[in-house]
Amino acid sequence: MKLILGKKLNMSQKYSENGSIVPVTIVKVGKGAVVQVKGVEKHGKNASVQLGFKEGSKHVNKAIKGQVKGLVDCPRLIEMQVQDTSVFEAGQIFGLDSFSKGEKVSVSALSKGRGYQGVVKRHGFHGSKKTHGAKHSLRSPGSIGSTDAARVFPGKRMAGRMGGTRITVSNLEIVDIDLENELVMIKGAVPGARNGVVEIRAEGDLKMETGQKKKEQEKISIKDEKEEIKK
Repeated sequence: MKLILGKKLNMSQKYSENGSIVPVTIVKVGKGAVVQVKGVEKHGKNASVQLGFKEGSKHVNKAIKGQVKGLVDCPRLIEMQVQDTSVFEAGQIFGLDSFSKGEKVSVSALSKGRGYQGVVKRHGFHGSKKTHGAKHSLRSPGSIGSTDAARVFPGKRMAGRMGGTRITVSNLEIVDIDLENELVMIKGAVPGARNGVVEIRAEGDLKMETGQKKKEQEKISIKDEKEEIKK
């Protein structure tokens, strides 16, 4: 499983190879970093990797600031369960090059908040009669229960708060990727409001760059080689 966060920009259109117009959603994707690795030895079947992204809030406590120091600013932390944690190391950086054109992805985001809505908009009810003596009942829910029970059963579809929930849309196709500007174009509509944070998931592995610890080890080995040459 590979995961990356981005910011939804806007919708546009793009010509396909056969000349047809494809509606796309443009998502701005930055780089992520491995913040913490929870190995199998200590956590067993709950082994996971904690990933940090810059699409979070700047209002974080000092503990998290210290945890992600030198990796990401305004962190948003997400844990991803993996079977093999040996390939991950704290400080590794990954980006949009982990995904490819034509790949199928699942996109998750917080849906737009619609406020308090009636049953017609919230649940798609048909509504009551418009004519033949009907008055002020066009968008009413109708009967909400029988006389015998004398109560409304739990789970009854009624008016209430709509939107503001986590929505996941699967099997969306990546139409194009712009690595220079860190943009990904996804076919069709993507849940969430404009400038909202979206999660892009797909099968496969993340392509990691050299981590901070590996860089330090390389520097130490180079110093040792220079000292041996001097001797």
